[in-house]
Amino acid sequence: ESASLVSLQLQHPSAEVREFACASISKLLQQKHLIPTFLHRDVVRCLGPMLLDHSLAVRETAAGALRNLSACGGFDVCDDMVTKDIMTPLVALLKECSAGLDANQLSPKKCKERNKNYVEDIANEAINLLWNVCECNSTAVSIFNKEGCLEAVLHYMKKFSTNVDLAISVANCLQAVTEDNPELLSSFNSSAQQVLESVLLCPERTMKHILLRTLIAGTIWNIKDTIPPGSLASMVNAILKIFSESLEVDAGETIIRLSEAEKNRVKFPAEAETEETMNDVIDNCVLSEDNEMEEIPKGKVGQENDISDLLPSNKWELKEVTSLLMAQQTALEVIVNMCCSEDPSDDDWEELSSSDESDLFMENSYNEGSGLLMSPLCLSDEVNSAFLNYLIPKKILEKTAFPNSVALDICMHNPSWKPLIKKLNTVQCRALTCLHSILLVSDVDCLGGASALQSLAEHLSQLIFSKTEFPQDPEFLEAITSALRALLQTMASKNISQCMTPEQLLALCEAAIHSSNSSVRVNVVSILGISGSVLAKSENTAETLKMIGKFLLEVAMKESSLVVAGEALDALFDVFADGKEAEKAAVQIKLLPALKEFQPVFKMRMRKEGKRDYSTDQLCVLDNVKMNLRRFIAYQEMLVKNSA
Repeated sequence: ESASLVSLQLQHPSAEVREFACASISKLLQQKHLIPTFLHRDVVRCLGPMLLDHSLAVRETAAGALRNLSACGGFDVCDDMVTKDIMTPLVALLKECSAGLDANQLSPKKCKERNKNYVEDIANEAINLLWNVCECNSTAVSIFNKEGCLEAVLHYMKKFSTNVDLAISVANCLQAVTEDNPELLSSFNSSAQQVLESVLLCPERTMKHILLRTLIAGTIWNIKDTIPPGSLASMVNAILKIFSESLEVDAGETIIRLSEAEKNRVKFPAEAETEETMNDVIDNCVLSEDNEMEEIPKGKVGQENDISDLLPSNKWELKEVTSLLMAQQTALEVIVNMCCSEDPSDDDWEELSSSDESDLFMENSYNEGSGLLMSPLCLSDEVNSAFLNYLIPKKILEKTAFPNSVALDICMHNPSWKPLIKKLNTVQCRALTCLHSILLVSDVDCLGGASALQSLAEHLSQLIFSKTEFPQDPEFLEAITSALRALLQTMASKNISQCMTPEQLLALCEAAIHSSNSSVRVNVVSILGISGSVLAKSENTAETLKMIGKFLLEVAMKESSLVVAGEALDALFDVFADGKEAEKAAVQIKLLPALKEFQPVFKMRMRKEGKRDYSTDQLCVLDNVKMNLRRFIAYQEMLVKNSA
């Protein structure tokens, strides 16, 4: 009934009533269980026209309500919003706001708050709505391209020096719409690139500005194909400098300092809110000019969509920490993409590495003195080596550690800061994923040699086993098992001894095999296969191989997911492929008769579940497993025959 009443109020002749109705809907839409009710009432078509209402206040609250709907509703709701043509009024609003941006329309008669800029505030809500729907819906991205929205969006970005919140919203949107969007690349002319360059070179040192530069760096990586070859090296150097700046800051220490600053500001508001005090806090959290962390003297106090602009204005410190964590998460995610990037030809690399051009992103600003890469990432072995030597030890590896316990305690006991715990954990998971990607594309020398890999294995094992209870978070488990799998595979391929004992690995597998995340189960089964194949080459390992074999057999036969069962079979093939110890263990666990009995069951499951539950790529892998199972059984039969 309340939803129906509020919907009727949207048609009221009074602007104040319409504004109140939009604000009420906006608040209610934050309760996910109410979203279906409003969708049933066709809230998108009701609110859409409100984006172009004569009242600026109504426009802002309507855009805010639709933003909440898109953020809280998820992919399906965003699809529904695009189907119901939300893009038509949204694009019109964005272009109208862009045209009126320079006029600095304050509309003082209708504005209850002094110095409120309705145009920029409406634009901020509209850009966030655009970001949400474009991130979820390809049709929205196509409309963005065809309607020439880039020009309007970049016009908002020019306000970064006076409205960093608006600029961050634009940067988030830009990063979303430029990802895998070749149609948009032609729109990034030199003028558009200059706008992005000006943001990269912004000297401001607040966490919000670090986030802004990081998001723009990610956007520039997305549009790298528009950069002239002679300027590509300079572009990558600029990106890496920004990411280095983001990752250099210790988030735990920043939380401790800014939490203390918040207490002092509340306790002594007149003193704490001066500009000098705020700058002191920032200076204690960011890098000095020589890229070293500044020490704070003792006793001195200085969809996951970013919603820091929605935090109350009196939560300055919380906004700063939130911006920092979003910046670090973004930097790590883009580095993963950089590691997965395709390599150009040798000729391209020679052109890039020998270039002395510096027409883009002012290469001279990021010269040899900064200690940064001077070559594009992942385009050659030389660059991979430089990238890893610079980033893994000092930045990414540090972020894989558990968050600072003191900072966690502060967040736990402050309701406003409690959401930061999830963000801290997300940064750790992204760092582990980043580590996994780097391990996949780099050789042992680039990683620091055998001793460095062994130390890394010890570090990862401590993350798994250091706490009294086994980790349960699916995202963390997937990230750390993926990194461990890649590490152990690299070590095995180079015959580097593994520091984790078989007992530790079995304990990990026995605990993680019950995870609801199938990727975790695939990873731990693969880890056991890698470890077992190494053990099979050593003496007196038959007993351990028996335990591994029994575990993998049980997984293959009882696992509900065919993908995990197939991985378990692959692991068995690796462990028992060769060696006297493996042959001995295979006989004792009766591996051959067990597999012969399981073979028709596996075939039947593939026929029954294959096309119904699995993708073409997964079926291709499972077909290979089925073929290898037949060959492995034949191989085991030959071994039995020869030993008779």
